Amino acid sequence: MAVELLHTPIQGLVELIGAPFADHRGAFLNGFRRQESAWIQAWGDRDIAQVNLSRTETVGAVRGLHFQAAPHGEAKLVRCLRGRVWDVAVDLRADSPSYGQWYGTELAAESANALMIPEGCAHGFQVLESASELLYLHSGAWVPEAETGVRWDDPVLAVAWPLPVIDLSARDSLLPYLPSR
Repeated sequence: MAVELLHTPIQGLVELIGAPFADHRGAFLNGFRRQESAWIQAWGDRDIAQVNLSRTETVGAVRGLHFQAAPHGEAKLVRCLRGRVWDVAVDLRADSPSYGQWYGTELAAESANALMIPEGCAHGFQVLESASELLYLHSGAWVPEAETGVRWDDPVLAVAWPLPVIDLSARDSLLPYLPSR
């Protein structure tokens, strides 16, 4: 039941590939194990400040791209518990060589994968299957005045969403475009 790390071109952004134990009764997946080497590499010594659940009904809906501005940045570990989503992280760290780059991957309950998103990166997703549910582990507390993001359709980012976007919150439609460095 070891976890495999898939490193991405964005420093600190890793995809974790799980290996559930399955038998005739069903399956078991260890979703987070602080003492395991792969988890130490991905999560480090960060605390878990909150755990959130998200459910989105509409196929094609996009949530994001969200993050908390410094000094309230937070890392997120995102896992799909039901359904499938196209999960995206964008590097917004001004001093990063991959500033403005994005990485996307399909998260699915059956795949047993998760995305570890470091502080300073925005996160969003598009629903690929109705009633998809995500679990988030956050390293920091929610600070409403630090909550911000960038637009899902920013032409500089050019995120390749797999489906037409058909449902977006009013808040997300008002997010700013990527600031220039």
